[in-house]
Amino acid sequence: MTIQQAQQDVDSWIKTTGVRYFNELTNLGILMEEVGELSRLMVRKYGEQSFKESDKNKDIADEMADVLWVLICLANQTGVDLTTALQKNFEKKNLRDADRHKNNEKLQ
Repeated sequence: MTIQQAQQDVDSWIKTTGVRYFNELTNLGILMEEVGELSRLMVRKYGEQSFKESDKNKDIADEMADVLWVLICLANQTGVDLTTALQKNFEKKNLRDADRHKNNEKLQ
């Protein structure tokens, strides 16, 4: 699935099963909630916090997909083509950061 196809599929789902998009500010809040849920699992699996019983059966991939879903919703609502945006971001990073990380002693 391409990013463009994902944007189309989410839009189709929202307009049929989901009825309509939540407004942009509601979706921004939902995005923050989903990032928080992903963060909770990450710090328990890779960090120093212990798992709570309620977190033990949660899947990091599913939480990442939830974040992506809401981000796609926001892109659709605001007219952002994520494929183009990501391509431009790669160009920016390649120009700005071409040698930046190679010269970082902390990464050696």
